[in-house]
Amino acid sequence: MVFMGDRATLLETGRFVQRRVHRSDSVMNAAFSVAAAESSETTEATETAEIIGTTETAETVGCAATVESTESAESTGVAGSAGAIEAAENPETPESSETRESPESAESEARHRRAADAGDTTSMSVLGALLLRRGDLDGAEPYLRAATADGDRAAANNLGVLLHQRGYTDDAAGWWRIAAVAGSAAAAHALGRHYRERGDEPGAEYWLRQSAEQGHALGAYALADLLEHRSDVGAERWLRAAAEQGHREAAYRLARMLDRNTTDDPHDAFGRPGLGPGPGAGAAGRPGAAARSAVRSGDGPMAGPATGRVGEAEQWYRQAAARGHRRAALHLGAILEQRGEPKEAGRWYLISAKAGEARAACALGFLLRDAGDEESAAVWWLRAAQDGDGNAANALGALHAARGEQQTAERWYRAAMDAGDVNGAYNLGLLCAAQDRTPQAEQWYRRAAYAGHREAANALAVLLLQAGDATGAEPWFSKAAEAGSVDAAFNLGILYAGRDEDRTALVWYERAAAAGHTEAALQVGMALLHHGEEQAAERHLRCAAGGGSAEAAFRLAGVLDSRQPPPGPPALGEPMPEKTECEEWYERAAEQGHRRAQVRVGMLAAARGDVDSAARWYREAAESGSRNGAFNLGLLLAREGSEREAALWWSRAANDGHGRAALRLALLAARRGELAEGQRWCARAVELGPAEVAERAARLREALHQELTA
Repeated sequence: MVFMGDRATLLETGRFVQRRVHRSDSVMNAAFSVAAAESSETTEATETAEIIGTTETAETVGCAATVESTESAESTGVAGSAGAIEAAENPETPESSETRESPESAESEARHRRAADAGDTTSMSVLGALLLRRGDLDGAEPYLRAATADGDRAAANNLGVLLHQRGYTDDAAGWWRIAAVAGSAAAAHALGRHYRERGDEPGAEYWLRQSAEQGHALGAYALADLLEHRSDVGAERWLRAAAEQGHREAAYRLARMLDRNTTDDPHDAFGRPGLGPGPGAGAAGRPGAAARSAVRSGDGPMAGPATGRVGEAEQWYRQAAARGHRRAALHLGAILEQRGEPKEAGRWYLISAKAGEARAACALGFLLRDAGDEESAAVWWLRAAQDGDGNAANALGALHAARGEQQTAERWYRAAMDAGDVNGAYNLGLLCAAQDRTPQAEQWYRRAAYAGHREAANALAVLLLQAGDATGAEPWFSKAAEAGSVDAAFNLGILYAGRDEDRTALVWYERAAAAGHTEAALQVGMALLHHGEEQAAERHLRCAAGGGSAEAAFRLAGVLDSRQPPPGPPALGEPMPEKTECEEWYERAAEQGHRRAQVRVGMLAAARGDVDSAARWYREAAESGSRNGAFNLGLLLAREGSEREAALWWSRAANDGHGRAALRLALLAARRGELAEGQRWCARAVELGPAEVAERAARLREALHQELTA
C-alpha cells in the first residue's frame, strides 16, 4: 500500500513531560494548566475550623424584660473537624448607649458585671458571651443560665455553645433548639450541624435552611455543603448567598463549581500527563515539550476564555484570595498565567506559596523557569517537593537530568513516585531508556502503565514492538490510544499499515489527525489523494503543513501546482511575477531541507526568470544529494556558459543514476571529440534510462562507434 507514505519508523514517544493545560501540559507554551489532585474537593483544614455554635451578643431595646439579640456574623468556613467550636469573629455589639463601648475593655466588663450582679438580663447575656469568648467557661455558665432563664435568646444559643465545648452535645442541642425556635439564625445553624453529624440529614436541612433564609452566612454555607453532597442544584444559590456576605470558603467553592460547570476535566480517565522537561530519551523517547500545570485533577483551574460563568469564577477566586484563601490564590494565579499575565500570576502564586500551598510553590517554580531564572525555580520546586508535591519532585528530576546528573534525577523521580505521582515511574523509564537500560526502562514503563499512565503505555508498546513483540505491543497501544494518547493512535496506524490492514490503519490515523497529530494528518491526506479526494486531502495536508511537516508542505504545493498553468518567463519590460501560494509552500518545505521541494522551487524560479534563486535552490538540493538538483544545476550553468562546472554536476548526477545527466555528458564528450568517453557515457545512459533517453543514447553510441571505426 503506497499511499501511507514512509511508515517504517514508529513515532518516537515518551517525553520528560510537564503538565500544561495544560496540563496535560502549556503557558507561555503554557499557562499552568492543572495537575491531578490526590483527593476530591475538600475544604482546607487550616482555613475552615468547624463552628457548630456561634456566640451571640445581647442587645437592649428599652426595658430589659424580654430582649432579642442580634446574630453574630462569621466568616470562617464550616466543614473541617466536626465538633470544634469557635467564637464569632465579628459579633454585633448591642445597640443601646449603655453597651456601645468595646465589650473587651475592662471598664465595660466591670460595668456589665455590676449590672449583671444586679439582675440585668442583657448584661448577664453580654458578660456571659464575653467570658465564653475568653474561654472562661466556669465564669460564663452562671450568667448565661441566668439570662436564659429570663428568656434571652442569645444567651440560650451561647449556653448551647458552652455545653458543646464541654462535650454535652445533647444538652447543647436542646438549648440551640430553644434559641432557634425563638428566631436565632446562629442557633439554627448550630442545630443543623448537630443533626448532620448525627446522620439526620432531613433534620439538618430543615434547620440549616431556617438559618440560611435569615441571612446567616454560616447557615447558607453549611446548607450549600449539604446540598452539594447530595448533588442538589440548589447548592449554588446558597454558596452564592454565603459568598456575597464575605464567606471566603464559600467564594472559593462557588468558583470551583462555576469552573466545573463550564469546562471538562482536562485529564483523562486512563492516565495523567507527566511532568518535567528532560533530555532526549533513547529508544523510546524524544525531547519533551514544556507543558505542565499547577493543580491536580479535581482541583484544577479552568481552561478557556474568561467570559460568562468562567469570568465570574475568576471574580470569586479573587474575592476568596483577597481574604487569605491560599487555594483560591493558586487558582487565580493559574487563570492569570493562562491569560498571558505572568507577573500578576506570579504575585498570587507567591502569596499562596508563602501561605503553605505546595502546588503554588511548584507553579511559581515553573513561572520562574520560563522567565529564565532556573536557580530560583529550583528553590521553589525544592520547597514544594519537600512538602510532598510530586509535580515539583518531577520538575527537579528533569532539571538534574538535563544537567546530566542522572543519579540525582533518579532520586527525585523516585521521590515523585513515593508522593503518589505516577509520572515519577514514567520519567524513570525515560531516564533508563536514554541510558540504553532497556530492561529497567520497560520495568518502569510497565509500572506506570499499570497505574494508568497512557504515555507510559505507549512507550512500553514501542519498546515491545522494537523487541519484535508486536502481539504484546498492540494491547498497550490500544489502551493508550483509547485513553487519549495521540502518539499511540498514530502508532496503531503504523502497526496496522505494516500488516496491510489499510482501512483500520486509516481509522487510527484519522483519530490522531483529529487531535492535531501532524504526521497522522499527512498520512490521511496522502490516503485521500490516493483515492482521488483532492479537496478533503488538501484540508489535511494544510493541517500537517501548518504543523511543520515539510513533506505535507511539498504535497500540498503539488496539489495546488496541478491546478494552475505552468508560469512562463515575463515578457520584455514586464516585472517579474509574484510568487504563487503553490511556490510559497514549496519554499517552506525547501527551507526545511526537503530536496524535492528545493528542486521544484528552483524550477519555478527559473521559469519566472529568477536565475539566481534557481541556482541557489538547485545547488542546495544537489549538495544534499539530489541527482535532479545536480542535473538541473548543470543545465543552468551550461546555459550561462560554465560547461566545465556543469559537467562536474552532471557527473555527480549520472554516478547517482540519472540517465539524462549521462546522456548530456555523452553529448558534451562527442562535441569535444572524446569519442571513447562519449561511448562510455552513452552506455551508462542506455543502462539508466528512461526509455526515451536510452533510445537517444543508443543512436548516439552507434554514431560514435561508426566514427571510431571509419
